[in-house]
Amino acid sequence: MHENQELTLTRDTDAIQIPSGDKLVLKSGARVIITQSLGGSYTVASEMGLARINAENADALGLAKPSEAPKTESGPTDEKAVWEVLKSCYDPEIPVNIVDLGLVYDCTVLPQPNNRGVSVSVKMTLTAPGCGMGPAIAADAESKILALDGVEDATVEVVWDPPWNQDMISEAGRMKLGMV
Repeated sequence: MHENQELTLTRDTDAIQIPSGDKLVLKSGARVIITQSLGGSYTVASEMGLARINAENADALGLAKPSEAPKTESGPTDEKAVWEVLKSCYDPEIPVNIVDLGLVYDCTVLPQPNNRGVSVSVKMTLTAPGCGMGPAIAADAESKILALDGVEDATVEVVWDPPWNQDMISEAGRMKLGMV
């Protein structure tokens, strides 16, 4: 992909500081190195530290905006489709999706009244309670769920019970992290 690629920002770019979660602006002309490009966002290292740049700002990196997944025509979204889209969400510091990291605890898909699509509720956690990236990761998951065909409402709640631990990482996640 684009990992370890050094680029110059072509315009001022909104970003989120990692790990604090604070919003910041990376200035036009700043040199950045892409350390991770997964799930449609970019983790970059700059003189201001690590930051996450969302897909809508890919052009500032001189990159094409990632294409969105095609809409399905197979009827209302089911729980399996939600779990699949959650696998496209990543912690900006860890190259494993939030499902394989064991961060997603619950996913509920309920039909809306009058057959007007579905409502999705997800409960997830973070690897550390002090991580400021929680709202950004939850918002990323929520926006990807809302993009699914037939989803009328989505909420992603960050919870702390039970506390996350490394035993929750899937076998695929362990392999990606070199833990097996």
